[in-house]
Amino acid sequence: MEVSQLAAGTGVFAAFAGFALVSSITPGPNNTMLLASGVNFGFVRTVPHLLGVSIGFALMVGLVGLGLGSMFHAFPWTWQVLRVVATVYLIWLAWKLATAGGVQDQQVKRPMGFWAAAAFQWVNPKAWVMAVGACSTYVLHGNLWLNVLLLAGIFGVVNLPSVAMWALCGSALRRWLARPRVLRAFNIGMAVLLLASLWPILGA
Repeated sequence: MEVSQLAAGTGVFAAFAGFALVSSITPGPNNTMLLASGVNFGFVRTVPHLLGVSIGFALMVGLVGLGLGSMFHAFPWTWQVLRVVATVYLIWLAWKLATAGGVQDQQVKRPMGFWAAAAFQWVNPKAWVMAVGACSTYVLHGNLWLNVLLLAGIFGVVNLPSVAMWALCGSALRRWLARPRVLRAFNIGMAVLLLASLWPILGA
């Protein structure tokens, strides 16, 4: 392989890693919920949630890369269904968060688990934008299967510490938000941000 070809290949990998980092670490439904979970439940109890986010999203990228993303072009009505389901579910999550008072609150007595967090990726508007954008923009290998594995693998490696940072930040804020009124105000603020994350699909 020529030096120029190697440099070009390395540049594509670096560009994709940068895309994965920026899209993973910036605010969105996953990070908002992980921050709130870190505050309400602490980091250790939030670990299944963040693992579900990272592994579930990597799986989503793999399936989109294998052709699932083209479903929206072949069947436009599926995007409308996704918009409705995502909107209803995120509104419900925001309501639960806004009306929660902490770990003692009966409405939020346990953090989101691994499987629920993994399944949430399929109604997460930001996750769809990230997955479709990555698979339609970056080609890391000429072989379809290897390309998909690379996309999903790099996203998984970059995404995990990125989302973990939000849970850690939430855990660090626990003692500052110990008072019920302050915690309630924080949860309401997180609920508003969660609703704001609907903009990518409502504005589409």
